[in-house]
Amino acid sequence: MMQPTDYGVADDPAQQLYRAADQCVLSQGQMRAGLVVVAGVPRRGTVMTKSELVRRMAELHPHLQHSEVERVVETIFQVMGEALARGGRIEIRGFGSFTIRHREARTGRNPRTGVTVDVPRRASPFFQTGKLLRARLNEER
Repeated sequence: MMQPTDYGVADDPAQQLYRAADQCVLSQGQMRAGLVVVAGVPRRGTVMTKSELVRRMAELHPHLQHSEVERVVETIFQVMGEALARGGRIEIRGFGSFTIRHREARTGRNPRTGVTVDVPRRASPFFQTGKLLRARLNEER
């Protein structure tokens, strides 16, 4: 029988991802100190890569095969990238939202030579933290 959790049904893969991500959130103090928690072990000066995220999630959910977890993570990133490429907005309640910000074309200057160059219009992804994530990052530990 499936057990209800804070996120929904225990066997829902998307909810399992939320739980794994919750366990990877850092405090402001850890970020200032350059600490990153990978697989439950704080490491100084490193970042969590996609392969480390997959490994950590596989550890947290031993009933899922590593290849299944990898496929879920790849699918999530692919779908998010496609949505942003279409100009969409991705909102994950409590975590944050991803949007595209556009910078208009402008005239710039090459700092080395001083030559004027035309810089084309470009789009950049932008992430804004949600209230719950911001509160977790700013809580005293």
